[in-house]
Amino acid sequence: MTRSRISSFGIFCLLLGSTGVLAVDPQIHWPAGWQVEEVVPDGELPKQPAQVSRQRAIKNNENGATLMVMELTRTPIEAGHKVNLQGVMLEMRKSIQKDFGRTGYQSVCNKIHPTTLSRLEALETTCVITENGRHVLSQTLVGALDSDTAYVFSYAGQAKAYEASKDEVRSVRESLKL
Repeated sequence: MTRSRISSFGIFCLLLGSTGVLAVDPQIHWPAGWQVEEVVPDGELPKQPAQVSRQRAIKNNENGATLMVMELTRTPIEAGHKVNLQGVMLEMRKSIQKDFGRTGYQSVCNKIHPTTLSRLEALETTCVITENGRHVLSQTLVGALDSDTAYVFSYAGQAKAYEASKDEVRSVRESLKL
Protein backbone atom coordinates (compact mmCIF):
# COMPACT_ATOMS: atom_id res chain seq x y z
CA MET A 1 0.00 0.00 0.00
CA THR A 2 2.82 2.43 0.87
CA ARG A 3 4.68 1.84 -2.37
CA SER A 4 1.67 2.71 -4.52
CA ARG A 5 0.90 5.90 -2.62
CA ILE A 6 4.47 7.11 -2.95
CA SER A 7 4.61 6.36 -6.66
CA SER A 8 1.26 7.99 -7.33
CA PHE A 9 2.24 11.04 -5.31
CA GLY A 10 5.58 11.31 -7.16
CA ILE A 11 3.95 11.13 -10.57
CA PHE A 12 1.37 13.72 -9.56
CA CYS A 13 4.03 16.18 -8.39
CA LEU A 14 6.20 15.67 -11.48
CA LEU A 15 3.28 16.27 -13.83
CA LEU A 16 2.20 19.41 -12.03
CA GLY A 17 5.42 21.26 -11.32
CA SER A 18 5.56 23.59 -8.35
CA THR A 19 6.05 27.19 -7.37
CA GLY A 20 7.06 29.13 -4.32
CA VAL A 21 3.48 30.28 -3.75
CA LEU A 22 2.10 28.91 -0.50
CA ALA A 23 -1.58 28.30 0.03
CA VAL A 24 -3.52 27.90 3.24
CA ASP A 25 -3.70 24.29 4.40
CA PRO A 26 -7.06 22.64 3.82
CA GLN A 27 -9.35 22.12 6.79
CA ILE A 28 -9.92 18.45 7.53
CA HIS A 29 -11.99 16.87 10.29
CA TRP A 30 -10.43 13.44 10.72
CA PRO A 31 -12.49 10.70 12.40
CA ALA A 32 -12.08 10.05 16.11
CA GLY A 33 -9.68 7.23 16.88
CA TRP A 34 -7.53 7.71 13.79
CA GLN A 35 -3.85 8.62 14.21
CA VAL A 36 -3.30 11.96 12.45
CA GLU A 37 0.03 13.16 11.12
CA GLU A 38 1.44 15.75 8.76
CA VAL A 39 3.83 14.16 6.30
CA VAL A 40 7.12 16.02 5.88
CA PRO A 41 8.85 15.35 2.53
CA ASP A 42 12.20 13.54 2.77
CA GLY A 43 15.12 15.87 3.37
CA GLU A 44 12.95 18.84 4.27
CA LEU A 45 13.36 20.42 7.67
CA PRO A 46 10.08 20.52 9.60
CA LYS A 47 10.45 24.28 10.26
CA GLN A 48 10.66 25.10 6.54
CA PRO A 49 7.34 25.86 4.88
CA ALA A 50 6.48 23.09 2.43
CA GLN A 51 5.35 23.80 -1.12
CA VAL A 52 3.57 20.47 -1.11
CA SER A 53 1.55 19.61 1.98
CA ARG A 54 0.42 16.14 2.90
CA GLN A 55 -1.87 15.26 5.76
CA ARG A 56 -2.57 11.66 6.70
CA ALA A 57 -4.80 9.75 9.10
CA ILE A 58 -4.24 6.09 9.92
CA LYS A 59 -6.68 3.63 11.42
CA ASN A 60 -4.99 0.80 13.31
CA ASN A 61 -6.40 -2.33 14.88
CA GLU A 62 -5.98 -3.15 18.58
CA ASN A 63 -2.56 -4.70 17.85
CA GLY A 64 -1.30 -1.58 16.06
CA ALA A 65 -1.50 -3.01 12.54
CA THR A 66 -2.65 -0.55 9.86
CA LEU A 67 -6.16 -1.17 8.56
CA MET A 68 -6.82 2.05 6.61
CA VAL A 69 -4.98 5.16 5.48
CA MET A 70 -6.52 8.44 4.26
CA GLU A 71 -4.30 11.16 2.85
CA LEU A 72 -4.78 14.61 1.36
CA THR A 73 -2.01 16.15 -0.75
CA ARG A 74 -2.00 19.80 -1.80
CA THR A 75 0.40 20.82 -4.59
CA PRO A 76 0.80 24.35 -5.97
CA ILE A 77 0.49 24.59 -9.75
CA GLU A 78 3.12 26.58 -11.60
CA ALA A 79 1.73 29.83 -13.00
CA GLY A 80 0.55 29.34 -16.59
CA HIS A 81 0.79 25.53 -16.38
CA LYS A 82 -2.31 23.69 -17.61
CA VAL A 83 -2.92 20.38 -15.87
CA ASN A 84 -4.59 17.52 -17.70
CA LEU A 85 -6.32 15.99 -14.68
CA GLN A 86 -7.64 13.03 -16.67
CA GLY A 87 -4.08 12.24 -17.83
CA VAL A 88 -2.67 12.60 -14.32
CA MET A 89 -5.33 10.28 -12.92
CA LEU A 90 -4.63 7.70 -15.65
CA GLU A 91 -0.91 7.79 -14.77
CA MET A 92 -1.62 7.43 -11.07
CA ARG A 93 -3.95 4.49 -11.70
CA LYS A 94 -1.38 2.85 -13.98
CA SER A 95 1.30 3.31 -11.30
CA ILE A 96 -0.86 1.58 -8.69
CA GLN A 97 -1.47 -1.33 -11.03
CA LYS A 98 2.22 -1.69 -11.92
CA ASP A 99 3.39 -1.45 -8.32
CA PHE A 100 0.99 -4.10 -7.09
CA GLY A 101 1.69 -6.26 -10.14
CA ARG A 102 5.42 -6.29 -9.33
CA THR A 103 4.68 -7.70 -5.90
CA GLY A 104 2.45 -10.53 -7.14
CA TYR A 105 -0.94 -8.90 -6.71
CA GLN A 106 -3.56 -8.31 -9.38
CA SER A 107 -5.54 -5.09 -9.55
CA VAL A 108 -8.63 -3.98 -11.38
CA CYS A 109 -9.59 -0.31 -11.39
CA ASN A 110 -12.91 1.16 -12.37
CA LYS A 111 -13.31 3.81 -15.03
CA ILE A 112 -12.23 7.29 -13.99
CA HIS A 113 -15.45 9.19 -13.38
CA PRO A 114 -16.56 12.69 -12.29
CA THR A 115 -17.21 13.46 -8.65
CA THR A 116 -16.61 16.34 -6.27
CA LEU A 117 -14.01 17.08 -3.62
CA SER A 118 -15.13 19.83 -1.29
CA ARG A 119 -16.32 22.66 -3.57
CA LEU A 120 -14.32 21.44 -6.58
CA GLU A 121 -15.19 19.25 -9.54
CA ALA A 122 -13.00 16.17 -9.37
CA LEU A 123 -12.20 12.81 -10.92
CA GLU A 124 -12.19 9.51 -9.04
CA THR A 125 -11.11 5.92 -9.53
CA THR A 126 -11.07 2.88 -7.23
CA CYS A 127 -8.77 -0.12 -7.56
CA VAL A 128 -9.48 -3.54 -6.08
CA ILE A 129 -6.31 -5.49 -5.33
CA THR A 130 -6.47 -9.28 -5.17
CA GLU A 131 -4.08 -12.10 -4.42
CA ASN A 132 -4.89 -15.48 -5.93
CA GLY A 133 -8.45 -14.28 -6.53
CA ARG A 134 -8.95 -13.10 -2.93
CA HIS A 135 -9.81 -9.40 -2.39
CA VAL A 136 -7.14 -8.05 -0.02
CA LEU A 137 -7.06 -4.26 -0.50
CA SER A 138 -8.95 -1.38 -2.08
CA GLN A 139 -7.61 2.05 -2.94
CA THR A 140 -9.48 5.15 -4.14
CA LEU A 141 -7.92 8.24 -5.69
CA VAL A 142 -9.75 11.54 -6.04
CA GLY A 143 -8.05 14.39 -7.92
CA ALA A 144 -9.23 18.00 -8.14
CA LEU A 145 -7.88 21.30 -9.44
CA ASP A 146 -8.31 24.83 -8.17
CA SER A 147 -6.96 27.88 -10.02
CA ASP A 148 -3.44 27.52 -8.57
CA THR A 149 -3.56 24.27 -6.58
CA ALA A 150 -4.01 20.56 -7.21
CA TYR A 151 -5.42 18.17 -4.63
CA VAL A 152 -5.34 14.41 -4.32
CA PHE A 153 -7.42 12.71 -1.66
CA SER A 154 -6.64 9.02 -1.42
CA TYR A 155 -7.80 6.30 0.88
CA ALA A 156 -6.81 2.68 0.99
CA GLY A 157 -7.18 -0.26 3.27
CA GLN A 158 -7.65 -3.91 3.86
CA ALA A 159 -10.81 -5.16 2.14
CA LYS A 160 -12.99 -5.49 5.27
CA ALA A 161 -11.69 -2.28 6.87
CA TYR A 162 -12.21 -0.35 3.62
CA GLU A 163 -15.86 -1.41 3.52
CA ALA A 164 -16.38 -0.80 7.25
CA SER A 165 -14.82 2.70 7.03
CA LYS A 166 -17.01 4.05 4.21
CA ASP A 167 -19.06 6.27 6.55
CA GLU A 168 -15.90 7.73 8.11
CA VAL A 169 -14.42 8.43 4.67
CA ARG A 170 -17.68 10.03 3.50
CA SER A 171 -17.70 12.21 6.63
CA VAL A 172 -14.16 13.43 5.93
CA ARG A 173 -14.99 14.19 2.31
CA GLU A 174 -18.17 16.08 3.25
CA SER A 175 -16.41 18.19 5.90
CA LEU A 176 -13.32 18.95 3.81
CA LYS A 177 -12.73 22.64 3.10
CA LEU A 178 -10.28 23.38 0.29
